[in-house]
Amino acid sequence: MSRQSLLAGAVEYFAKNGIGDASLRSIAGSIGTSHRMLIYHFGSREGLLAEVVRTVEQQQRDLLTEVLATDLPVEEQNDLFWRRVTEAALIYGPLFFELSAHAMQNRPHTEALKADLINVWLPPVIELCLRAGIPPDEAPAYARLGLAASRGLLFDLLLTGDQVGVDEASALLNRLFSLPAL
Repeated sequence: MSRQSLLAGAVEYFAKNGIGDASLRSIAGSIGTSHRMLIYHFGSREGLLAEVVRTVEQQQRDLLTEVLATDLPVEEQNDLFWRRVTEAALIYGPLFFELSAHAMQNRPHTEALKADLINVWLPPVIELCLRAGIPPDEAPAYARLGLAASRGLLFDLLLTGDQVGVDEASALLNRLFSLPAL
């Protein structure tokens, strides 16, 4: 199996089974390979998990690009993207936040992931801010604020399970972004 097919299998495995404390052996058995192949391609269980998060994050950025390509008004684009992101967060969010903490601690298996957690998200979110009418000189700060607030809301959702409250806060954030600049 190629690295890409192993990674796709691992993403599917975690989508179906959650993260838990699955060992490389159990993951490998579920996706039809050996734990040695996973070690060869990903270095460790943590390395595999980091690549799963990177893949899911890329899928989310691809989704944002897809949503931005629609003819929907910006507010509806935001709502559609938020719904899809929260669906994915309910599956992959715990893994994302756990590995984000590893990245903050500079653990070696998160080196590539660390680069993907913020900086690659900023350009498409800046684009969304510009489409919402935010002045170009302020769009980078708004994008960083929007990314941080959205991740905070996802964290809230995972801890509280309060989908309604989190969705209301996300809608408020979108309204705040549409207010005229001071």
